[in-house]
Amino acid sequence: MTEIRPRWSDPTKFAVSLILLGLLVFLLYRFSSVIAPLIIAFILAYILSPLVNLIQNRLRIHRAIAILLAYVIVLLIIIGVLMLIIPPLAEQISGLNLDIQNFFDNVENLLGRRYIIAGQVIDLSDFVTQATGSLQEILTPVFGQTLELVGDIITSVVWVIFIVVVSFYLIKDDLILRDWFEKIIPPLYRYDYIHLRSEINHIWSGFFRGQLMLALVVAILFSIIGLILGLPFPLAMAIFAGLLEFLPSVGHGIWLVTASVLSLSLGSTWLPLPNWAFMLIVIGLHLIYQQFDLNYLIPRIIGRSVHLPPLVVILGIVSGAVLAGVLGIFLAAPTIASARVIGRYIFANLFDLPAFPDSVVSPLPPPNPNWWRKLFQRKIPNHSDVDRGKP
Repeated sequence: MTEIRPRWSDPTKFAVSLILLGLLVFLLYRFSSVIAPLIIAFILAYILSPLVNLIQNRLRIHRAIAILLAYVIVLLIIIGVLMLIIPPLAEQISGLNLDIQNFFDNVENLLGRRYIIAGQVIDLSDFVTQATGSLQEILTPVFGQTLELVGDIITSVVWVIFIVVVSFYLIKDDLILRDWFEKIIPPLYRYDYIHLRSEINHIWSGFFRGQLMLALVVAILFSIIGLILGLPFPLAMAIFAGLLEFLPSVGHGIWLVTASVLSLSLGSTWLPLPNWAFMLIVIGLHLIYQQFDLNYLIPRIIGRSVHLPPLVVILGIVSGAVLAGVLGIFLAAPTIASARVIGRYIFANLFDLPAFPDSVVSPLPPPNPNWWRKLFQRKIPNHSDVDRGKP
């Protein structure tokens, strides 16, 4: 005799969902210090997975050994790059910091004076003081959280070990975790889950792997152009341009302002041009590069899956800086793009629309007013159907 298990009522399901949601919020609050290292471990595993798969397929070795080889290769590359660029980069950054500081000191002294225009005395010192204070209030949470995160990750050996170990097992058990998540999804929604996972995976893979390649291409391109033009501190500015590629739309403006300040204050290192003329050349070339970057480099290296309106990117970067510091700044674009995919899916289901371009939502049948009679009806098979082999 098969025992029929009673189903949970809707109030019971609602109460259990609220309890689980409250437990999740409590765990996130209680272990908030683990979230940032855990996210970094996921990112590291996500980036290294293709390299591990390549090593494992080529050498035909165990996956754990392939992971260790991938870590060794990446570590050797990082050490080699740092040994190659740190000495000249440190010298240029120190000079760059000194020159920018002198420039802002001169601007502050210039704006701090009193000016008489048409008999009216204009004192800009109060405005400069208020603007500086407002700028510090805006930047303090960003850089405060940034320094705190960087300090925790770099100086703490425990967190570094935690990140490496977690990323190791994430790569090693990738297929197991993927199958486990698929099995816990209800069968009716498994196709939706796989489709959403594929689309979000396309966004993040395009962002991380493509963004790293794009940053490398931009850094090389800017170093060559900077040396040709005689841009002050070409290596530092090239690396700065590559890092700013992680901030779509906003990074171009930040680099252009910095390069304009250097060009106007220092001029070219070898071109016999006035500083203002050299600044105009830098601005013009950067505007041309910006169109080349947006219309050629980004679509071909990263793709259009992460492409967002500039206003959305700016708001996302500011929100990410307030919520998670430097980690929130770098992850703002793919997070918003993923939220757009999930939001589109929720919107489609709320209004009975196709959730995906290639799917068709069948309309629900109209309610049957005689539905209660089916509970007491028993289907009697037709003998002609049985003779024809029908159930």
